[in-house]
Amino acid sequence: MKKLTRKEKEIMELYWQHGPMFVKELLEYYDEPRPHFNTLSTTVRILEKKGMLGHRQFGTSFQYYPLVTEKEYGRSSLAGVIKSYFDDSYLDAVSSFVKEEKISVDELKELIERIESADENSK
Repeated sequence: MKKLTRKEKEIMELYWQHGPMFVKELLEYYDEPRPHFNTLSTTVRILEKKGMLGHRQFGTSFQYYPLVTEKEYGRSSLAGVIKSYFDDSYLDAVSSFVKEEKISVDELKELIERIESADENSK
């Protein structure tokens, strides 16, 4: 999945929250000063090219809708960070969190218990 810019992610969050919308409807969720319609429309079309949005045609207008859930995007983003910064090693990523005290040993134990429990439930 392709990485999104800050503006692209902002638009996707609106689609995830509100569902299918025309660009004109999307514009209504912005505070003043609102982005220009054409700017927003261009970004929406870029999101479609990136495989994030699909559309339905109604006459000469297009209603866009998300093709990827927020959860799917989050997972792919995390995978990209781990690939880029931890040489694709989830073990190195977790070790880094422990070393930097971002996660305690007790939290790590709880994580292991959750994984073991999920593994037992899947059998």
